Amino acid sequence: MKQTEPQKDRESLYLEVSTVNGAVSLPLHSSIVLFLLSYTECSSFHVYLVTDRADVLPSLSGLVPGGLTVSEVRRDELPGLVRMCRLPAALEPDVCFCRAGLAVVLRHIIQSACQLMPGRRDVASLLGFKNTCLKACAEVSQWTRLCELDIPSAVEEHLRNPEDQMCRLPAAILNLEKRLGEPVKVHNDDKIRRQKLKQQKKSDSKLKGPGTEMESHPNESHPGVELSAALAKLSVEAVPSPSTRECSDIRKVKTTDLPELEHVFAEGLYFTLTDVVLLPCIHQYLISLQNHSSTLSHLPLLLRWYQRVQELPSVLKAAKDCGMALLSLSLVDPCPPQLEAPQPSGAEQEGPKPKQEPFVGGPRPTLTKLQENGIDAVYAAHPCPSWTVDWESLPAAVNPTEGKMSDVRAIRKQQQLNNLVAMVTELAHPGHTVVDFCSGGGHVGIVLAYTLPKCQVILIENKEESLVRARDRSAQLGLTNIGFIQTNLDYFTGNFNIGVALHACGVATDMVLDRCLQAQAGFVISPCCYGFIQNTLKFNFPKSARFTETLSYKEHMILCRFADQTAVSLPPERRLIGKRCMGLVDLDRSWAAETHGYSVRVMTMVPEGCSPKNNMLVGIPTR
Repeated sequence: MKQTEPQKDRESLYLEVSTVNGAVSLPLHSSIVLFLLSYTECSSFHVYLVTDRADVLPSLSGLVPGGLTVSEVRRDELPGLVRMCRLPAALEPDVCFCRAGLAVVLRHIIQSACQLMPGRRDVASLLGFKNTCLKACAEVSQWTRLCELDIPSAVEEHLRNPEDQMCRLPAAILNLEKRLGEPVKVHNDDKIRRQKLKQQKKSDSKLKGPGTEMESHPNESHPGVELSAALAKLSVEAVPSPSTRECSDIRKVKTTDLPELEHVFAEGLYFTLTDVVLLPCIHQYLISLQNHSSTLSHLPLLLRWYQRVQELPSVLKAAKDCGMALLSLSLVDPCPPQLEAPQPSGAEQEGPKPKQEPFVGGPRPTLTKLQENGIDAVYAAHPCPSWTVDWESLPAAVNPTEGKMSDVRAIRKQQQLNNLVAMVTELAHPGHTVVDFCSGGGHVGIVLAYTLPKCQVILIENKEESLVRARDRSAQLGLTNIGFIQTNLDYFTGNFNIGVALHACGVATDMVLDRCLQAQAGFVISPCCYGFIQNTLKFNFPKSARFTETLSYKEHMILCRFADQTAVSLPPERRLIGKRCMGLVDLDRSWAAETHGYSVRVMTMVPEGCSPKNNMLVGIPTR
């Protein structure tokens, strides 16, 4: 395969290349991206294979689709924003807007393909109903986490140690098998379910015809209606559906009595981006299990799905382009004996965490318990309560009043920004990199970039619409010290000096804190949505040793719930309790941060009425 010279007007797409014991290969994330590029026939990207050694393209012959423009690049030659992220990553030609992470990059490829080929209905349908397929980030969506992180990681771990892993099924694979057996819910599925009922009745009448003793079974599968609906969605051009009305006996059946729909593809009836992500992973997994039919026998739904996707010509073409010789599973017993399923071990046995118990009672017993142990909310004095941005002298595009908000809200937003900008200005020095996490439309980051011209400001946000709006505002100002990264927080790995976040919801505050601690960076964070705090794979609450010794998880959640009781519409006494709970939750966070070598202040924004969530955590590394 020949390298191609870069073209400056094309978007760049950076994919990881692995080298193990001298052998060159593609990680699953890279294989998935290449598979989608082939499936969509998208040619608007220049693909760069990121490698630590020279001349890897010949070793990857047959794995990279031939129609792509491909070059190699060394890791130390990556553009600045790309170097700050885990791959895959896509960089726009002006090099100030980067998209990173598997789901974000895949969705962007589909959107780019749709712009080039607006008639490709099959490509547009990959984004699912309302274009939301894998849109929610892995931090908040268990489904995105399963597809984007858990299954690729589990398969790669299996491939690294196939003999050790052969005796048990990865928890992520078992989770997928379970989900494939759940009833399907799709938008306006009532019509399809009535068609299925009609099909069942027709089938029943044939089975019970004259001269036969055969009877239908209530659980008998009738996949015809589901498959017809799925294939209609995959047609390249839209085909109007016939307007037929079901007969009266079908129309009169209650919705609750209609038959459930079965999975055709991973998310339900329709082939989506999820299937594109899963196919290279499951393909590699099944290849390693070809001679272990006893293990495969525990995955009947996954095997059926794998066979079903092979019925799509576009899938077969993309697989051939990417060197994937899809398996024929006809030799696998379709009705395997019921054996005891291999048990996952270690962390895999944990499964989903139990649901949080309902709250009972108010916060007073918890507050009293903390007080008896010498713990209460303490707020540091604001170091510069009268400091303000000179809003009148700034260009309109800097001012939040230019956004879509009321005048009253815009003034409160200015007051919130005064507090954060004042604290960042206190910490920042020329040459520093400041990261605005969960940046939204860029209210904080744009003000910082304009008022701190000698600092580099990076805006990080998962929602593309918000970040594009921030980029447009930045372009109006002609800012050259600003960059934009659309990604989940876990995919940002760059070094920086100060992290800032205004109203980071729930555990997003803890994710930002964690990222700042890893980078040994100062932070200015205003938390929000305390009621959304809960234990995750990464964080456990309470966080600090003193709080953990004093409170149970349930008691800490009571604090978090009542920390949200600060709305101006509530009685003053309840707001005071809410403010006290806010202070205690953030005190726990600050004590946890101090064990990493930080000096942390918890303070209140001024004026207090600028927001019901008016706490700020300001941290400075001391070592």
